[in-house]
Amino acid sequence: MDLGKLGFPLDDEHLAVSAMAREFARDRLRPTARERDLTGEYPLDLIGELAGIGLLAMKVGEEDGGSGLDNVSYVLAMEGIAEGCASVAVVLASSNLATFILGHHATEEQRKRWLVPYAAGDLGPASFALSEPHCGSDAAALKTTARRDGDDYVLDGSKMWITSGAYAGIHLVFAKTDPDAGPRGITCFLVEKGTPGLEVGREEHKMGQRASGTVALHFEGCRIPARNRIGEEGQGYGVALSTLAAGRVGMSGLCLGVAEHAFEEGLRYAAERTAFGKRVADFQNSQFVLADTRTDLDAAWLLALRAARLLDAGDRASSASSMAKVFASEALGRTVDRMLQLHGGYGYSQEYAIERLYRDARITRIYEGSSEIQRIVIAREILASLQ
Repeated sequence: MDLGKLGFPLDDEHLAVSAMAREFARDRLRPTARERDLTGEYPLDLIGELAGIGLLAMKVGEEDGGSGLDNVSYVLAMEGIAEGCASVAVVLASSNLATFILGHHATEEQRKRWLVPYAAGDLGPASFALSEPHCGSDAAALKTTARRDGDDYVLDGSKMWITSGAYAGIHLVFAKTDPDAGPRGITCFLVEKGTPGLEVGREEHKMGQRASGTVALHFEGCRIPARNRIGEEGQGYGVALSTLAAGRVGMSGLCLGVAEHAFEEGLRYAAERTAFGKRVADFQNSQFVLADTRTDLDAAWLLALRAARLLDAGDRASSASSMAKVFASEALGRTVDRMLQLHGGYGYSQEYAIERLYRDARITRIYEGSSEIQRIVIAREILASLQ
């Protein structure tokens, strides 16, 4: 995608971030993406390289070891990485959720202890442990508890669908310190890898994004120091909500990256493949498919960049980020379906990248807030304007 053709104002730093991420994806991710998909091997060997180019803590201030990027840059970086490998992109998304929280809610001592070495790649990836076996979108219904015991907290419960869970050096875990207080009883904690009482569950065998290391985390009498609490007791739900808009904007970038790769694959195949004496791309139906897809993707780009710009201006961008996420993820679904259809039977073969991209795309309408949740958020804001 030629970003200049969008008509959206981007400065030199934005363009440099995009170019850097795309170059890394082209050189280091795309050549091995198929192998990662087939084996499900977690990209642990790439974490240091991602830290080296400033992508593990993108929106953390430079004083804490981060890159200090704005949300527009975050979208562009996520898009560029996802063009190479969706599994690596979602690892980055999870890690940046965790570092965003540390950068905005941790104390100075906590940031020095964890954030600075993490941003340098010394602690491996990070995990964001909110979802549980019985609740995903309804985060307030979580059951994991944290009981105060002197100078410690004792955690008990389970988390589900945790990206990088088996490899993360630090886990941000949300638990109820007051089970009777609803959302106001939730608190955020940092649990370090190897803490007694933390057990990593089996890895999920998923349809797509197979190398992202999705596991369950179990806490049984897991004792951590009180100094590992992030924020005050009862503030955890607000801490989690503070990540939502930025997380959805970043996920829009991921969707765009996978979609741009799929569009590239479909366009190239249609230009090379012949049928009935002419190129597939020369059939009117193929041209309509390409036109509709390019229109979808440009619209998704503009929604994502608008939401990012609003966040950078200090707006909550709740509705705008939900619009960006639901449209980008559903545009991605339409894109991979159309591009696979252009491939014909070959699109169903693992020898062609579109087969993997088709599988990688499906989860984007579920995680980071399902399409249904996004529509609820958008409609709530519309109806609030009537009051």
